[in-house]
Amino acid sequence: NVLAPARVSALGEPTLAVSDFFDFSIYIDAATEHVRQWYIDRFLDLRQTAFADERSYFHRYASLDDDAARAKASQIWGAINKPNLVENVLPTRGRATLVLRKESDHRLSRFLLRKI
Repeated sequence: NVLAPARVSALGEPTLAVSDFFDFSIYIDAATEHVRQWYIDRFLDLRQTAFADERSYFHRYASLDDDAARAKASQIWGAINKPNLVENVLPTRGRATLVLRKESDHRLSRFLLRKI
């Protein structure tokens, strides 16, 4: 995540972070449940496109019916995507210059601009 704070070196000295070179950064925010639903919807759609490619790592999911695909997507979300969101993405929201809040229909509902 490019907005992650700098790490401390082995000598205890701060290092540079990628965000130290940004003049302006944007964070797209949404309720966790909306992000989860978008992930599941995209997973279902990908069965007909990218997952259909036999060379794709995800090809094993192409033939799942809707219920099985929803269950698998929900399991992947809970095991991988949600922990990544909570542990690595959400904590960087406060470092963004502009935070855009999206609703379940992807409509922008709030704009927060830090004083520059």
